[in-house]
Amino acid sequence: MAGTSTAVVSYVINNGPRPVAPATRERVLAAIKELGYRPDRVAQAMASRRTDLIGLIIPDARQPFFGEMAHAVEQAASERGKMVLVGNTDYIAEREVHYLRAFLGMRVSGLILVSHALNDQAAAEIEAWDARIVLLHERPEAIDDVAVVTDDLGGAQLAVRHLLEHGNEYVACVGGTAETPAVGDPVSDHVEGWRRAMEEAGIPTEGRLFEAPYNRYDAYRVGLDILSGPDRPPAVFCSTDDQAIGILRAARELRIDVPGELAVAGFDDIKEAALADPPLTTVASDRSAMARAAVDLVLDDGVRVAGSRRERLKVYPSRLVVRHSCGCA
Repeated sequence: MAGTSTAVVSYVINNGPRPVAPATRERVLAAIKELGYRPDRVAQAMASRRTDLIGLIIPDARQPFFGEMAHAVEQAASERGKMVLVGNTDYIAEREVHYLRAFLGMRVSGLILVSHALNDQAAAEIEAWDARIVLLHERPEAIDDVAVVTDDLGGAQLAVRHLLEHGNEYVACVGGTAETPAVGDPVSDHVEGWRRAMEEAGIPTEGRLFEAPYNRYDAYRVGLDILSGPDRPPAVFCSTDDQAIGILRAARELRIDVPGELAVAGFDDIKEAALADPPLTTVASDRSAMARAAVDLVLDDGVRVAGSRRERLKVYPSRLVVRHSCGCA
């Protein structure tokens, strides 16, 4: 209908790789509109062995941090003309392998992986497909691909130092669980940051680290135990905001005034942190910039760059967001 070759139609639809004269482009677009033509994405994918899809594997989108991160990745991918497939692992290694196989088998353009603890089987799966992978938020030891992360250790130190500057005798820490990886996991870095800040101040940490799952509901139950005991801490640093919100709920139920009798700080700066009761002091990083960097890295050529592990790491700074739960006005 347009009176052109199929190649010219392809150049118009795909904006290249060769230029098309404006008048010819208009004829092609008019024919597309009249015929109601839509490109066959499956056929395109078969021809190029790539789709317009990015796979995103996260632990649990029900947790606000991961939900907000997934949204940021989707927005960044949309700016690049891509769509995002999301898989939730629920912190189960077998489900992580399942989504790796499924997404890589669908020939996604790239894969962004937020892995809680990448096991050897998952690492082997990635290696077998020779896929474009960018690690986001976490960097497991089992894989050495490019990673976009936050300065988790430094951010935790900022929060704990701030709580100590309020005159608290010591700061207790709500960390992860026994399954939390010792290396490459943000929560492990948060705990290490707490430990270093306490040691800098000459304060012992023994008996002041408490385990809790990352969600507010289980953290609330842990908080009831911590705060109702005889050695109730004067301040608590939580590895995630979700945990901190659970601790605030436990304090309110036990009629413990925050921040009058208990100071609380978290990590992540999820949107709900500003609406907590009282508003939560926390540590933030630029999630939008991190998501955009991850999408750019996974789509652009040369992602698997040479160099040391440190050179393949893009670290975004953390900043302290001061609200009322720590004792600040």
